[in-house]
Amino acid sequence: MNEHKKHRAASGVSGFTLVELMVVIAIIAVLATMAGVALFKALDTADDAKAKAEIKSLKAAVTSYMLKNNRKLPETLEEVAPFMENNKLPEDPWGNQYHYTKNGSRDFTIISYGADGKVGGTDEVDKDISSKDF
Repeated sequence: MNEHKKHRAASGVSGFTLVELMVVIAIIAVLATMAGVALFKALDTADDAKAKAEIKSLKAAVTSYMLKNNRKLPETLEEVAPFMENNKLPEDPWGNQYHYTKNGSRDFTIISYGADGKVGGTDEVDKDISSKDF
């Protein structure tokens, strides 16, 4: 045993070395990073699921509107607000309005343009979510 270790053992002082502390801190940092990445992915998945659920509700409201108005599609999405909860149209999870397009006399599309609010999108967060996708 070297002189330093003998002195520590004899005096009853114990503790961690700087290297041991640095290793523990590095391990905690890696674990925290992994947890953060998983959390942000879960939040993105939740936003995607919320947008899909709201689009389904909007589709049901458009169908209710059509049943009440001789199978005629609404001209705008605002016309279906009375068929929604609280008579109000929801915003998508990113704070943008849903986009409604008539595709003929009986067909329509409702779209969320994702976090960027623009047509298209190259990643999971910015991708468009359309009523035609499900």
